[in-house]
Amino acid sequence: MDKSKLIEEIKKLKAEKNAVILAHYYTIGDIQDIADFVGDSLALAQQAAKSTADIIVMCGVHFMGETCKILCPQKKVLVPDLAAGCSLADSCPADEFGKFVKEHSGYTVLSYVNTTAAVKYYTDIVVTSGNALKIVNSLPKDQKIIFAPDRNLGGYINAVTGRDMLLWDGACHVHEQFSTEAIIKLKKEHPNAKVLVHPECKRPVVLLADKVGSTAVLLKYAVEDDCQEFIVATESGILHEMQNQAPQKKFIPVPPEVTEESVGCSCNECAYMRLNTLEKLYNCLKNEAPEIQVDEKIIDRARLPIDRMLELSK
Repeated sequence: MDKSKLIEEIKKLKAEKNAVILAHYYTIGDIQDIADFVGDSLALAQQAAKSTADIIVMCGVHFMGETCKILCPQKKVLVPDLAAGCSLADSCPADEFGKFVKEHSGYTVLSYVNTTAAVKYYTDIVVTSGNALKIVNSLPKDQKIIFAPDRNLGGYINAVTGRDMLLWDGACHVHEQFSTEAIIKLKKEHPNAKVLVHPECKRPVVLLADKVGSTAVLLKYAVEDDCQEFIVATESGILHEMQNQAPQKKFIPVPPEVTEESVGCSCNECAYMRLNTLEKLYNCLKNEAPEIQVDEKIIDRARLPIDRMLELSK
């Protein structure tokens, strides 16, 4: 089936089944273009929570589908490919994290949304890169905090707030690989460009930034700022929406550090996000599968920290 026919059939199935398609900024442009809503993790959770659709199709990665199911247990939640995981979520196994939490009683547990539902079970408040700083600042200065799983985001918040949160040693394979040397080289080639950096990046990369923020924050800044060129250090899928909203501006992806896997790459992509394709989206809607399932006991407990996040993000 060609692309135009796939798009036509997806729209038809969506209408027939009262389905809504949510997509993350890191998915390919074709998926973003057909989605009903495109956003970062926080915005997608907010959309799922208020959706009136019978079926939610989450075009992103597995934990995002789980978040939708936790927020909408009565709805059918589908993902185009169950293999679309997350290296950051994988870096925090639930059994090990549960043991870690028990060993540190008296701590408030903040977990990044990029975690499994089972990790959220042990969490007091879920955070995203867009609201983590606000949520940390809402807690008493002397409150002991565990922050998981991203050591880079946690370290950035510690540096900004002066806190000493206890950090789980996890990271995103995409954001870990950005090259400081490449940014410096690109700055020499584009001296008027501003550098946009996601806080999941390593500190040396963050220190080169003109603006640090979540995908939604970086998008807003790129569109509203007077600068006409931007060097972007986050997953390259965001460049699609940046170019859509500011077609007159130039957006330059930062390549990863040179490794055997990255040779020949001009940008840094999440292989998991790239598993979302139009063909898989069509089959997903047609067959109403793969479907996300979460144990009811986990849903009941994991819903609490997500609700706290949504409340604190208002």
